[in-house]
Amino acid sequence: MTPSNEAAQANTDAHWQKTSRLMFTHLGVWFFFGYVVHFFVVPLNAIKIPILGFPLGFYMAAQGSLIVFVVMLFMFARQQDKIDRDFGMAEDD
Repeated sequence: MTPSNEAAQANTDAHWQKTSRLMFTHLGVWFFFGYVVHFFVVPLNAIKIPILGFPLGFYMAAQGSLIVFVVMLFMFARQQDKIDRDFGMAEDD
């Protein structure tokens, strides 16, 4: 391999490493709010949301997880775009 090819391969490898880390982090957060929180709905129902009066378990199962998923989508897109720009692999605007 030529030095420029080695540098390009190193850049690609570093990009993929950061992208993989970001993906697995978001996958872990998704798993937590998609599955783990729902296992604890009954104990969480003992906690009431002060203003709304809903049990916390019901709120997390019905709305909280969905809100987290939408926020995660925007965060992932922004973070991935930053990684792409840092490694010179961003799409043109």
